[in-house]
Order: sequence, then C-alpha cells, then structure tokens
Amino acid sequence: MIGPRVFTIAWKELIQLRRDRLTAAMMVGLPVMQLLLFGWAINTDVRHMPTVVFDQDQSAQSRDLVRAMEATGYYDIAGHVRSYEEIQRAMRNGSARVALVVPARYGSDVTRGSAVQLQLVVDGSDPQTVASATNTAASLVAARSGELLVGRIGKSGAAGGASVAALSLEPTTWYNPDLRTAVYIVPGLIGVILTMTMVLLTAMAVARERERGTLELLIVSPVNRVEIVLGKIVPYVVIGYVQMTLVLVFGRWVFDVPLVGSLPLLYLLSFLFIAANLALGLFFSTLAKTQQQAMQMSFFFMLPNILLSGFMFPFEGMPEPAQWLSQALPLTHFLRIVRGITLKGAAFDDVAPELVWLGGILLALVVLSSVRFRKKLG
Repeated sequence: MIGPRVFTIAWKELIQLRRDRLTAAMMVGLPVMQLLLFGWAINTDVRHMPTVVFDQDQSAQSRDLVRAMEATGYYDIAGHVRSYEEIQRAMRNGSARVALVVPARYGSDVTRGSAVQLQLVVDGSDPQTVASATNTAASLVAARSGELLVGRIGKSGAAGGASVAALSLEPTTWYNPDLRTAVYIVPGLIGVILTMTMVLLTAMAVARERERGTLELLIVSPVNRVEIVLGKIVPYVVIGYVQMTLVLVFGRWVFDVPLVGSLPLLYLLSFLFIAANLALGLFFSTLAKTQQQAMQMSFFFMLPNILLSGFMFPFEGMPEPAQWLSQALPLTHFLRIVRGITLKGAAFDDVAPELVWLGGILLALVVLSSVRFRKKLG
C-alpha cells in the first residue's frame, strides 16, 4: 500500500533529479532530439546510388539510356569506366555501388530490332542496395523495351512487331552473391562493439577517479595534460584488438564470413578507429562529474552511431545534411574500411580517404580532451 512516506521519498528523488541538470536535460532532450533526427534521417528507400557506366557502344541510344537511368533519381552517375577492372576498383574504394554495362553495337541492334542484353553490376556488400538498384533498373529496361515495341509496331505494323528489340537486364552481384545478411552485419559489428566498449570504458575513467578521490594523484604528478590523456588511452588499445580478433574469428567460423583482404592491413588501420573512440570516451569523462553521467553520455552517443553510420541502414538513403553529420562519426569511416578490406579485398589506396577522416577526428578529440582536462579538482 502506498503511504505518504512513499510520496515523500519520490518527491526527494525528483528534487535530486532537478539538481542534476545534465541528467534532467538528457531525460527531456534525448527523446526529442532522437525522434527528430532519426525520423528525418532514416530512410530504407535507397536513392542516389553512385553509379559508373561501362559504355562499350558510345552511341546516342546508349547515352539516352544512361540519362533515363539518372533521371529516375536512384542512380547518380559518378563517371565512366573502360573495363571491368575499373568497375572493381570503383567499388573497392566506395566511389560506386552500381555499374551499368552497355554492350557494343547496342544502338545498331536496337535500330535493327535485335535482342539486346544489358548488365547491371551491384555491390552486394549491402543487400538493401542490391534490391533497390536491381528492381529500379529492371523496371526501367522493361519500360524502355515496351516503348521500342510500340514505336516499331507503329512504323511497320503488327507484323513488324515480332522483330522488335527485346531489351533485357542481367543483374550481377559482386562480393556477396548469396545476399547473406551475416556477410554484411558481422564485419560492421566489429566497429559497433569497439565503439560501445571503448567509449564506455574511457568515459568513466576520469569520472571514476574524481569520485574515488584518486584524481589528486594526477594533479600533483609531473606529467602534462597531453601525457595524461595518452596514458588513459593506451591500455585500452590492447583490449580493443582482443575484441576485434574475437569477432573476426567467430564471424569466420560460425557465420562463414569471407576475409578477402589483408588482415595485417586491417589491424594496422584499426588503430586510428580504436584510438578515436578512446579519445571520445575520455572527452566525455572530462565533461561528466560522475560515472553515471559519463555512462549516460556514452549511451546517448551509441544510437546515432548505429543508425547514421551505415551499419543498419543504407548511407545513400539519408538526406545530405544527415550524411554530412555522419561524417563526424568514426564508425562511418571504419565501416567502409572493414567491409572494404574483408569483403572486397580493398588495398591501402582504396581506403586512404577514410583514414584522413579518422586521423582528423582523432586529432580533434585529443586536443579537446587535453584542453578540457584540468589539473585541479572539480
């Protein structure tokens, strides 16, 4: 039975929450911000997929087909290539997710009414992209084939319709031809797990020492602020590599996830991502006064990472402002690195732009953490 003493205790809790301004602000601001952000940014209808064209015909008809493809809004023509090797290179470095291959003599075959087969190469590392790219292109080709049929019948009569060009599309999926979700999810889990644990562990570091009173030892120590920040980061790097190894091993044995690229390269490049997350967690710890606040900040940061980085939802499906925002998340760039290396066999040059982003984010976080950290109590 609820008595007056229960209401007294409940009132005391409300007063304490009101005094904890950070917690109170997060209780109100968190659901509103996430509702507005994710309701606006999350979109499973993938559009504006970067596309390259391998046009072996170079005719007016083939160029018209490419323009019609771009006019759908689902494909953004990122350039033209001259071979399948260039298609592979574009997909490895992330500059293309789709490639349209137009056969030689496409224009003349269409004019004569011969059968023509187009090829659509799709990056299968994201199964959601495959469905959107293939279905849209198939509908476009079918509609264009129907237009040719109507036009030819109108010129030569029903008898001539038998020889009309039959346009067809041959979809080809690279890197994940079976469209297995595990192939897409497991490499991404490396980044999600590292983000979750690295940020949380270090976010509580300074806050824990402040609560226990051991921060005084750092205050009287001869080390400077940068050395303290780096000293907080280094021990957890080993933990991050252990977690990464466990995910890779179990992903390979249990889910049969391919490891096409160089593992030494992946381990080397992962250092920047691990360090960036540790620096972010340490920055949170300089803002929080208690371990509870540090933990709340870490959980607040996790949801945008999962939803905006491309881990669960296609990056191309988000509006441009949301894509710009996601560039500030270390996980966005690491997902491209880990999926590129493990699934596509990407080399250093293919993922170099992502390393530049990670390096810039790491540098900014280390500087901010160093500035925020004060060698004094409070």
